[in-house]
Amino acid sequence: MGQSIPKQFINVHDKPIIVYTLEKFQKHPQIDKILVVCLEGWDSVLKAYAEQFDLTKLEWVVPGSDERQKSILNGLNKLKEVAGSEDLIILHDAVRPLVSLDIISDLIVTANTFGNAISSLPVVDQIVVKDSASTTSESIPRDTLKIVTTPQAYKLGAIVNTYEKAYKDGKAMTGNHSINTLMHEYGERLYFSKGSEINFKLTSTFDIYRFKAILETEKADWLK
Repeated sequence: MGQSIPKQFINVHDKPIIVYTLEKFQKHPQIDKILVVCLEGWDSVLKAYAEQFDLTKLEWVVPGSDERQKSILNGLNKLKEVAGSEDLIILHDAVRPLVSLDIISDLIVTANTFGNAISSLPVVDQIVVKDSASTTSESIPRDTLKIVTTPQAYKLGAIVNTYEKAYKDGKAMTGNHSINTLMHEYGERLYFSKGSEINFKLTSTFDIYRFKAILETEKADWLK
């Protein structure tokens, strides 16, 4: 983003991005408690926002790490202290504030049925394999592909078991190993749940403009 503060704490219409995200999980009746893995030094800011915006389900704030996988492990280690192995946990990016209650509901239904769930979208554009930086000679049929986003849901015991194996084998520290990659490598089959193109990740300043435009559209009288 090129800003002086972490992007999840950027204010949009007098509300931090992370609060928009947390409010969706706060409002969902099947979400019991919320844990946030937070950048070091920003935990007190987050707790103040939780008070201001009445985020009563925010139960734990644990420190993050320079690496995504280590941050996730910090959160899992805390959950091991307070939850059971069969409890369903949902992982979500703080900078996907447009997640809907419907997406969360479908995720929970799928995970309760099959044991896990990953929000997904069809691929609508052609995908090709690079031969080099400037050439390709192979395309991949898009009907064999899916785009995977967050939220994602897993049984706590299953994901902890996968991470413990991965760290023992030295796999979880690399940037190429996402949660789903690790689950696949250890023989887990993952199940698709509903996704949405609106639930995009705020990565650049352009995405902030998109987010603002959607918020304004949601408020528009002509849509009601």
